[in-house]
Amino acid sequence: MYQNYSSRSSKEDAVPLKVMQVSLHDMIKLAHNFFLCCKSLQSTFQDIEVIRTSTVHDWLRSVPSLHLQWRRRTVISLFSFVMASVLFIIGAPITSPNISSWALTEENLIFLEAWRTIDRAYIDKTFNGQNWFRYREDALRHEPMNNREQTYSAIRKMVMTLEDPFTRFFEPEQFNVVRSGKKGDVTGVGLEVGFDASGANANLVVIAPVIGGPADRAGIVPGDIISEIDGIQTAGLGLYEAAQRLQGPENSDVKLTVVKKQSGITNSLVLVRERIRINPVSWRLCEIEQEGKDPARIGYIRLSTFNENASRSIKAAVKSLKDSGAKSFILDMRNNGGGLFPAGIQIARMWLEKGTIVYITDALGVRDIYEADGTGTISTEEPLAVLVNKGTASASEILAGALKDNKRATILGERTFGKGKIQSVFELSDGSGMAVTIARYETPAHIDIDKVGITPDRPLPSLAPLDEDEFCRCIIDSSLPCHMPPSTFF
Repeated sequence: MYQNYSSRSSKEDAVPLKVMQVSLHDMIKLAHNFFLCCKSLQSTFQDIEVIRTSTVHDWLRSVPSLHLQWRRRTVISLFSFVMASVLFIIGAPITSPNISSWALTEENLIFLEAWRTIDRAYIDKTFNGQNWFRYREDALRHEPMNNREQTYSAIRKMVMTLEDPFTRFFEPEQFNVVRSGKKGDVTGVGLEVGFDASGANANLVVIAPVIGGPADRAGIVPGDIISEIDGIQTAGLGLYEAAQRLQGPENSDVKLTVVKKQSGITNSLVLVRERIRINPVSWRLCEIEQEGKDPARIGYIRLSTFNENASRSIKAAVKSLKDSGAKSFILDMRNNGGGLFPAGIQIARMWLEKGTIVYITDALGVRDIYEADGTGTISTEEPLAVLVNKGTASASEILAGALKDNKRATILGERTFGKGKIQSVFELSDGSGMAVTIARYETPAHIDIDKVGITPDRPLPSLAPLDEDEFCRCIIDSSLPCHMPPSTFF
């Protein structure tokens, strides 16, 4: 229905204006359709990469108090509302837009999967001072990704911009090797290595040799520098590439050029690779005769790595030693280069009744707290000494720091390595994978371990052997030069 209205005085000719009368039912229907349009667009925009490269999204990411999930929802909702309004104004049909023109190739999707892994997990939300969304957009436009080799090259190039030696990309075959190492079985010379910095001038440093392995038998110790592997200089190599060159077929030779930490002398060594079965735990009962008393029984436990079997093996060791009469324990983590973070937490809870184990921190402060809650305990009262040295790193430092700061154990030895960053391993959909630095950790006393390490309560005698049988003999036999009475530890 139309009516004539005039905006002029009665002396002027009236000019009719057509105004549509809208019923309440029509208004509700219109609002309902508008809402459906917004929801449809919102669903469509969830996976549209261009939305996440918008200036609005970049600005919202800079608001510290706004959770990432709500930043993303806010951007998507804003785009949906604006687009729905435009569609209504121009009278376009209210249907979901056709986005086939925005489709990504399979290679693009693999790249984006790696990009998202870093975006969500990486500790440094400045991404080494670069606009991470702009980098993604530029890479999709300019980096060739016509085959898997080119895609992997683009991913490696992206990872290198972070300048973090511990954040790495692994092709499927490489990733399988990484996973097999976590399970405790690898063929090589028995070395855990790491770079002391990032970039072309970084040194490949020995973190810890596997006790009894080829490198250990050859006299390689923590802190030694591996400058060449089979004539290839290690400076500038990626960590995986260096580790891959150390590994190889069983009984094959590998030539290492080693710069000794103490003397600076360079040696060339030829080692024979062998299958290294990393048994994470070994133990002995050390019985010390006492005149007129029952023998003093000390349970010695050597923990060499934190793999999938570590916590179960520690539990079995403590139970066995207790059943044999052990009244105190020595936990030897010398040359333990770390391993799986959850294993370190599980083992800490075995020794602690309560208390903070570690603080997980990122650029915004404390992100998470791991605590002992009384579950899973196996020995919370018996005297405990923990042995560490320069080869004690990562998860070992978490455990040592927790036991020290909670006054559960006495720490003996040398200042530890100081690897205070945590990596998580992520598998991508094509079987490749990534190790990403997700956080750094602080001890219960808020000591940042990275590049500082754990300071022991007191030193350990320099002649203290690494072999468990020899170690027990040095406790038991007072005539040996390496003799260490129980008072050394407790």
